[in-house]
Amino acid sequence: MKECTQCGKCCTQYADGGLSVTDSEIDMWELFRPDIAQYVKKGLIWASPQTGKLLNQCPFLRVISAESGNSNQKDIYTCDIYYDRPDDCRSYPVTIKQMLNDECEMLEEKDLANPIKAQRALDILMRDSRPAFDK
Repeated sequence: MKECTQCGKCCTQYADGGLSVTDSEIDMWELFRPDIAQYVKKGLIWASPQTGKLLNQCPFLRVISAESGNSNQKDIYTCDIYYDRPDDCRSYPVTIKQMLNDECEMLEEKDLANPIKAQRALDILMRDSRPAFDK
């Protein structure tokens, strides 16, 4: 498994209410990060502070555009709230299947050839971000 390439596929796949957020996350944002809390409406993220309608992209996702004319470079996606991001974001990816569905660029041929071994490697890689995945 490769290191994250910051391709943004994980972030762009889960817009339009595709993420959940806990009451404790909302409480923490309301106390310490009102700039994040303003994008929560009725427990859903990410919603427009003005209209309350769900946004089609995370408002904290930033794109660093690749140099034009250089086909070897890709856009890089970064998160403005990385250290305060929702638990759903923090624990991604959970399964190799999820990574396949999202076309995650971390996967390599060897991971596809042995998904059980790849899942074990993923669980180790993500152990500080989420509980280990149980089969």
